[in-house]
Amino acid sequence: MSQKALGRLFNTTPAADNVWINVADQAAGVTYSCYLTGAAGDTYTVQQATDASGTGAKNLVAITEYYTCTGNGSDAWTRRTQAAAATVVTAAAATQNAAVFEVEGTQLDDGFCYVRVASTGNGTVNALTRDLGVARAPENLPATGA
Repeated sequence: MSQKALGRLFNTTPAADNVWINVADQAAGVTYSCYLTGAAGDTYTVQQATDASGTGAKNLVAITEYYTCTGNGSDAWTRRTQAAAATVVTAAAATQNAAVFEVEGTQLDDGFCYVRVASTGNGTVNALTRDLGVARAPENLPATGA
């Protein structure tokens, strides 16, 4: 029997709004998948810290591109670029209800291992740790905030 993608390719934290995710010790990076019901727009702020308690928390000014769409499968992703920033801002348009952006472990400052994304509105945030250092059965994956 082949190993499922969960544990081989990625781990996930579906309720990751404002939650510290361990990047350096578990995966090469985190893909954030965000969604806001209704065309209201949202701001997602990315921070880094040295531990799961948020020690030394500061903005991670590293996001230069992200993708948006309606999130219901009816349209393709639109690539959006910006000067390096710690925020992703989606417009009040249905075509920007969903946003995806990535944080690479190499983008964190030396000594920083944790990253989090916080929505300033009612957006949901799902963190997908990807390119796992060690493939495991899902029940043997470490907690993403550990």
